[in-house]
Amino acid sequence: MLMFKDKVVIVTGGANGIGRCITEEFRKQGAIVYVIDKQHGEHFVGDISRKEVLEDFASNVLSKHVKVDVIVNNALPLMKGIDECSYEEFQYALSVGVTAPFYLVKLFMPHLSEGASIINISSSRDRMSQPQTESYTAAKGGIAALTHALAVSLSGRARVNSISPGWIDTAYNVYEGPDATQQPVGRVGNPMDIAHMVLFLCSDKAGFITGENICIDGGMTKQMIYHGDCGWKLEHV
Repeated sequence: MLMFKDKVVIVTGGANGIGRCITEEFRKQGAIVYVIDKQHGEHFVGDISRKEVLEDFASNVLSKHVKVDVIVNNALPLMKGIDECSYEEFQYALSVGVTAPFYLVKLFMPHLSEGASIINISSSRDRMSQPQTESYTAAKGGIAALTHALAVSLSGRARVNSISPGWIDTAYNVYEGPDATQQPVGRVGNPMDIAHMVLFLCSDKAGFITGENICIDGGMTKQMIYHGDCGWKLEHV
C-alpha cells in the first residue's frame, strides 16, 4: 500500500541532493510532487527569494489542486562568513532560508488539507558553527525557530517540524578512516537518512509530533571534544 497515494507535496530546492531524494521517495509512495528550484529542469524554475516567484509557483499548483498535503522547505541558502559576506548577500540568504518558507506556508495556508504536514530542513549548524558561515547559520537558526512558531499558529490545521542534518554526502560517497570513525555511528550520512525521517514525520505514525526539531547527524553534536581526549588534537590556535 502506498503511504502518500495522490497526496500533493511541495518541495523547494528539489532538483538535487537531499531535496531530490525527498522528491523521489514521495513519488515512490504515490505522491504528486511539485518542485521549485532555480536550476533548470522539468520542474517550476525560479528564485524563491523573490515574492512574485513564490506567488506564481503557488498559483500554478493551486490551478491544478484544491488542497495541499505536505510542504517541505528545503532550499539551500548562501553560505558566506562575516569577512566576505555583503549586506545584500546576507539578506539573500535570509530570504531563501527564512522568508521564503514563511511566505510559501502563508500562500498555501488556506488550502492545507486536514492532517497536513510541514517540514523545514534546518541544519546542525543551527546549534554549532565553523568560522565564516554566518549567512547560512543565521538562516538555519531562523528556520528552526520559525518551525515552533508555525506549529503553534497552525495548531489543529497542520503539524510543523524541522530536521537538522549533520554531514550529509549528497553523492553517496562512502568514507573510511577518521571521516567515518569520528562519527559516533561510524559513518557519514546520506540523503536517504533525511528522506526517511521526512516521510515518517509526514505520516500518520507521527501524528502526535509537532513543533519539534530532530537532529540527524550521527551523534556528532552530542560528542564532547577536548584536546588530548579520545585521540582529539588541536593542531593550531
